[in-house]
Amino acid sequence: MPQGWQVGIDVGGTFTDVIAVHRTRGEVRVAKVPSRSDDRIAGLVTALGAVDLAWADVDDLIHGTTIVTNAIIEDDHAKVALIATRGFSDTLAIGRQNRRHLYRLDLPPKLAPQVPDERRFEVTERLDHDGRVLVPLDPDSVEDAIRRIEASGAEAVAVSLLHAYANPAHEEALGERLRARVPFVALSHRVNPEAREYERTATTALSAGVMPLASAYLDDLEAAKPGGSRLHLFHSAGGMASPAALRDLPLGLAASGPAAGVAAAGHMARALGIERAISFDMGGTTTDVCLILDGEAQIASDRSLGGRPLRQPMVAVESIGAGGGSIARLDHGSLAVGPESAGADPGPACYGKGGDRPTVTDANLALGYMDANRVLGGNVRLDGAAARDAMSPLAAAMETAVEAAALGVVRVANAAMLRALRRVTVERGVDGRRCTLLAFGGAGPMHAVALARAFAIEKVVVPAHSSVFSALGCVGAEMSYAQQRTLRMAADAWDRERVEGVRRELRATLAAPLGAAGHEDGALAVEEVASIRYRGQSYAIEVAGPAFDDPARLGRDFRERHRALYGFATEEPWELVSIRMRVAAPRNGTTPPPAAKANAAPAPTRTLPCTFEPGEAVPTPRYDRAGLTPDTPMEGPVIVDDAWSTVVVPPGATLSADGVGHLHIATGVGP
Repeated sequence: MPQGWQVGIDVGGTFTDVIAVHRTRGEVRVAKVPSRSDDRIAGLVTALGAVDLAWADVDDLIHGTTIVTNAIIEDDHAKVALIATRGFSDTLAIGRQNRRHLYRLDLPPKLAPQVPDERRFEVTERLDHDGRVLVPLDPDSVEDAIRRIEASGAEAVAVSLLHAYANPAHEEALGERLRARVPFVALSHRVNPEAREYERTATTALSAGVMPLASAYLDDLEAAKPGGSRLHLFHSAGGMASPAALRDLPLGLAASGPAAGVAAAGHMARALGIERAISFDMGGTTTDVCLILDGEAQIASDRSLGGRPLRQPMVAVESIGAGGGSIARLDHGSLAVGPESAGADPGPACYGKGGDRPTVTDANLALGYMDANRVLGGNVRLDGAAARDAMSPLAAAMETAVEAAALGVVRVANAAMLRALRRVTVERGVDGRRCTLLAFGGAGPMHAVALARAFAIEKVVVPAHSSVFSALGCVGAEMSYAQQRTLRMAADAWDRERVEGVRRELRATLAAPLGAAGHEDGALAVEEVASIRYRGQSYAIEVAGPAFDDPARLGRDFRERHRALYGFATEEPWELVSIRMRVAAPRNGTTPPPAAKANAAPAPTRTLPCTFEPGEAVPTPRYDRAGLTPDTPMEGPVIVDDAWSTVVVPPGATLSADGVGHLHIATGVGP
């Protein structure tokens, strides 16, 4: 019997966030618990318990996870074998022939191949770039490759045949033979049906490498899930998917956690009418930023993770190793922050769990931004003395006071985030100064105004439920699937029938799992993006909402986009490289109702000294977020506390709350 609860759970490197919304009563429950890497299922159950729910009480659980991300970053993959077209098994070893460190000859020029030479095998077959069969698939070479794979001890197999994106017949036949004898098989035409042989092969090898881990985790989730509860996973392109759909395509979880926060930021930007926004999600381990235009998160298909190419549609999140738990140190006399993190255990020194190295959180506490007398979330007590003890050796090495060293730590962390903001805006032809910064995560609102000022951004918005915003993104998610398909069609040889055929195939493929989940085909929403380039160029640019039925208009749209990005456009011939499609089924989910607001003017809970600039600390009033009244501006310096996070409003900035619970901050930066 339905219980009415919808729950979003985002498992981060330090904390697990959970938000539960009752569909009919409108009740909202929020909590954070330390993440458990030793037993992830127990961690989910603990998170549910923190909001006084058992799993059997939950109708829909939508879950974001870093399990695949961490496996790729830590190079913790299963033993993979590769099958390639004869003569092409060394694609992974050759790569793009570029060095990772151009001027560091003392470092390895590139990462070792994902699949070693002894597990790379070949079969006799050959297609041309249009998918025409030049050499049929030889069954004897297939049988020989499979025998050698079984003898190699490989746990999974990646199949990447030349031009399989244009004609998957040989890969499908090979996959059918393999699945009878190998438990995990990844086929390139399913993982990444695009040109670029190296990237397609590398992505397929990554997919095969994390298949056993993802499959085991999904099996554990399904086994633990009560029969009356539905389970969904948040995927990298910004929607949710069923466990069944992700078993064979586990790279859909490669940016699961960050994508959920970005999705929530997109919903919020649309609700507030913000045309240009940057989501700023700072947690305990990493900071993730993403550009949002007209309420839509930007999607990229050419990414990398752990130094490996990863070609598939993903939210264009820029992640850096700078979070609240990032450790500060001197590196050859210069102050450095991250990417090493104190994590959930032992965590920052101020958490009192045995950590003794200075972190960004310890620096924020030493500066007075956090209140040592507050109990975070009802169960985490802050130890101000431990924070200062951790900062003291660093301050001594810098020959300065603890507060000055702490201010330096915060500014170095902000500088790393500033570079990430530039990458997601300037590199996409967008003036970041005209964006609104949407700040969330446990630490985001603490750094947001200082970061916005450094980037000359005029406005910061801290959303309601900001400390568990990624979990909120899970709750409000829609079920969707996305894929990109290579065409390589010249504008002067436009084949309308072929374009429409590819679009029909993509839609059928992406709609299939939605139909299996009970969604009617007529209710599905379809979004398309065309990748176009001038003939002879190596890389394409994206045109949203392409006019496939009008090539002349599509060409004009391409030139306008090219001019916006690069400052010029020509009348040279162009070609359609690929089509990306996203098919979604809108959810009948609920979003938290507006928080009740007090009518009386807010009064500070305390006034404590805070250090914003070198020199004397400034007496700063602190307010409880729940007690803020709408449309009552407050001049900085002001600190706003909620159960799990802190909003810092430095001198010169102005804060106001709205009726929904969002906080709007004018940074004081002029146009």
